[in-house]
Amino acid sequence: MTQGKKVVLVVGAGDATGGAIAKRFAREGYIACVTRRSADKLQPLVDEIRAQGGEAHGFASDARKEDEVTALVEQIESTLGPIEAFVFNIGANVPCSILDETARKYFKIWEMACFAGFLTAQAVARRMVSRERGTILFTGATAGLRGAAGFAAFAGAKHGIRALAQSMARELGPRNIHVAHVVVDGAIDTAFIRDSFPERYALKEQDGILDPAHIADSYWFLHAQPRDAWTFELDLRPWMERW
Repeated sequence: MTQGKKVVLVVGAGDATGGAIAKRFAREGYIACVTRRSADKLQPLVDEIRAQGGEAHGFASDARKEDEVTALVEQIESTLGPIEAFVFNIGANVPCSILDETARKYFKIWEMACFAGFLTAQAVARRMVSRERGTILFTGATAGLRGAAGFAAFAGAKHGIRALAQSMARELGPRNIHVAHVVVDGAIDTAFIRDSFPERYALKEQDGILDPAHIADSYWFLHAQPRDAWTFELDLRPWMERW
């Protein structure tokens, strides 16, 4: 175990928001533990954090499988340090008409974006409660507040993760665990947006899409908040975004 070091665990550390959050916490001296189902895709992020003087470790883990989640948390806690901050950042935003949606895909989206949040947050919360401290942060979306046409599966999952966060905050807040939900409302600066929605991506020059590094600053802000003024829900959107 790395003596005296604190750990941030980011489940769903992609090339944009999740990776930016890991880098932000690493700059504050945290060991960044990042997960995806494929460890190979994490290597560029791990290398970048290490090149900047931070400590990072990548783990291949399926957040939908309880045994893998349990093993992941045990490995981190026993070999690296206590998980002081946990971020659930799995998206699964796949549009489809309700008339064409399949039961298999609907279930898979819920499993990835909601059920996996329960499994991972529960495993981490059990460790945090024993220490009487910690932060649990969930990445939400506008779909968690209102369901749009063509996004029934995603909206159901995101409504579920928001409800989970609310329940956990009410139960764990009095036990000194800060639980918060972040509504990310708007396009994020990613290769997907750049290639698939060039007109939207062009708004980047006007600060019209979200910068992952700025999103990450808000996650650090939530973690660093004094407990006499904790935020439960934070909305992030570009200044020109309609809501």
